[in-house]
Amino acid sequence: MYIIIIGAGDIGTPLIDIATKSGNEVVVIERDETRANRAADEFDCLVLNADATSKDTLEDAGAAQADALISTTDQDATNVMTCLLAKEFEVPAILSVVHNPEHMGLFEQIGVNTMQNPQQLIAEYLYRAVARPAIVDYMRIGEDAEVFEITVTDEAPIAGKTLHEAAQAGLVSDEILIVAIEREGDSKPITPRGNTEIKEGDLLTVYSGVGADPEITDIFGHYEDSGE
Repeated sequence: MYIIIIGAGDIGTPLIDIATKSGNEVVVIERDETRANRAADEFDCLVLNADATSKDTLEDAGAAQADALISTTDQDATNVMTCLLAKEFEVPAILSVVHNPEHMGLFEQIGVNTMQNPQQLIAEYLYRAVARPAIVDYMRIGEDAEVFEITVTDEAPIAGKTLHEAAQAGLVSDEILIVAIEREGDSKPITPRGNTEIKEGDLLTVYSGVGADPEITDIFGHYEDSGE
């Protein structure tokens, strides 16, 4: 892909690294001279030390031919302006970091895909790792729902039961869906069915419409999350 990345700061730099290593043609626009020079020295891509809110700059970056533009600056106003200009060039995929949640609606109105402030997401993830040690990995969906990974312990009420039996016992409600099972000795994840037995040591990918509350993690034998 031909990707234009706006900003070579804390967010943009690892993105440039990933995009270039994946074999994409990357153009970086960075207003700060020191950051621009550093990116030019470190990565195999074209770096423009210029203002991305200028239409001429985007034209120099080849926006008319770009497959995607990603704006990563720490200023929402800059990101909005850059995305609006990218719209004029009809860039197919436009993505922006949003630092102030109150600005999310503005980006949505102009038809730009958004990502919440990564620093805030990292902070939430770190807090979750301490407060909820049972959760291996998780992703929030909407206000309440979450997808998370969790290991079944030997004390888990669900261990030794099929999904059908777990539902009959009231362990698994309609709000909970076990999406995949990774089991030692199996080369591929198991797609669970009603007659699939949950075993101790299984790593489950779980969708919960009510989030990974302690009452949910108890089902898989992680009572430490509820203080028991």
